[in-house]
Amino acid sequence: MPSAPAARERLVALLKTRSVLHGDFVLASGRRSPHYVDCRRTTMHAEGLALIGELGRAAIQDAGWAPRAVGGLTLGADPVAYAIARATAGSPSPIHAFTVRKAPKTHGAARRIEGCFEPGDPVVVVEDVVTTGASALEAAAVIRETGGRVCGILAVVDREEGGREALEREGFSVRALCRLRELLADPG
Repeated sequence: MPSAPAARERLVALLKTRSVLHGDFVLASGRRSPHYVDCRRTTMHAEGLALIGELGRAAIQDAGWAPRAVGGLTLGADPVAYAIARATAGSPSPIHAFTVRKAPKTHGAARRIEGCFEPGDPVVVVEDVVTTGASALEAAAVIRETGGRVCGILAVVDREEGGREALEREGFSVRALCRLRELLADPG
């Protein structure tokens, strides 16, 4: 794995080439934007997974968070959580993954949270892209209702459209691996 600065530079390059689309888009928030970040094209890419896992693990450690697990609202959070879990495999304090369903399951155990999550667990909510913060807030609410404790919120990309601030107003510490302005900057 490259050094942290080189890994971050490579992640930004991957996001620029694989995930940033230009045009006229309606975002999940309902807002229109000339840029869409389809993060899944990077978070589900083999190299992207490796980079996000290592950078996510480092960001969690740097923030001083000590989660038992990471996860968030499916589908955007899933590969981010899995990448971080994989990056910590074999470490003295592995971080496991979970996913928050958008709606309760109507069969089986009828869980809203699947995977490695238990009431009382300290967790980090992960996101691919934070725009308004609504998905992270929804995931955090479900986690709290289920007895979890949210240590912080980690996003791959902060669109810098007020989401970070909305999450911080709710008392959450927020970290992002990169910002939209970096993805729109010319390489020169």
